[in-house]
Amino acid sequence: MKQHSRWLAALIFLAVLPLTPAPASADTLQDVKARGVLRCGVNGAVPGLSFKDAQGNWSGLDVDFCRAVAAAVLGHKDKLDLVPIPNSERFDALGEGRVDLMSENATWNLSRDLAKGIIFVATLYYDGQGFMVQRSTSTMSARELSGKPICTSAESTSPGDARTYFARNRMEFDLREFADIKAATKAYLSGTCYALTSDLSELYAMRAGLAGENAHRILPEIISKEPLAPAVRRGDDRWFDIVRWTLFTLINAEEAGVDSTNVDAVRGRARADDVQMLLDVDGRTGKLLGLDPGWSYRVISQVGNYAEVFERNLGTGSPLKIARGFNALWRDGGILYAPPAR
Repeated sequence: MKQHSRWLAALIFLAVLPLTPAPASADTLQDVKARGVLRCGVNGAVPGLSFKDAQGNWSGLDVDFCRAVAAAVLGHKDKLDLVPIPNSERFDALGEGRVDLMSENATWNLSRDLAKGIIFVATLYYDGQGFMVQRSTSTMSARELSGKPICTSAESTSPGDARTYFARNRMEFDLREFADIKAATKAYLSGTCYALTSDLSELYAMRAGLAGENAHRILPEIISKEPLAPAVRRGDDRWFDIVRWTLFTLINAEEAGVDSTNVDAVRGRARADDVQMLLDVDGRTGKLLGLDPGWSYRVISQVGNYAEVFERNLGTGSPLKIARGFNALWRDGGILYAPPAR
């Protein structure tokens, strides 16, 4: 009798389940178009990635990616509200709808991708964790840091990766955690710590901003994989596709030799299907994404291709002078790769 009652209760539950209204699906594109401005979450304090100077000017790889999405969706790269968000709040800010997109030097990993209600679109920058020491020391390798106090940011993946590295190499570990990379850098400079550890992009940025940047050495070891990726909220497939293909457009444009200086000429004589698709000459991909025709042309003409964005923010055209390394195209010895535009 009890088993019969349980089966009856289960059948009743299944019968009424479809009557429960499902939550309305998100439509970020519609919200952004209605507002006329893309709200993009950034760090705001990391030169080369996202940084606001004393005059209020924004620069950085993450910032330019936000501009690219604004150009694709709203027609102009400046229809953009850059929202600085502390690392500790960035995923909540995205999940709660305070921003439409997060481009904030966040590492794409399993726990974040599955547990935060967000989804990473693709890797914008292949980074890795490293160490910086005073050049006045004789230290030339991370293997020489056993027992030395090391400063880092608590609101990052750096503490866990550092612990793993030291444990794997049977080294004594003395980690000092601070609220953010600025506080960790200040403690390192004051002599509280022997070394500073973070993503290499942040270490290069911190070093470039120091008055005596040549007084600091970045050690050669890369101790972790840190794929930095923009993210959007889960459950909005069209918005995910728009943001992802904006990034793929930057990469494919470099591969095709199309940049901000020649895109008009290329569009005028485009005959090959892949080039026409890359620039959305006939509006086919724009229609599929719910965007105005030529969305990808606007991305390239207003922001550039991946090489242009990288070099002016992180590479030869920037104070950081970071080599392309892993972030070179796959055909040039790197691992930067996008699905083809065809």
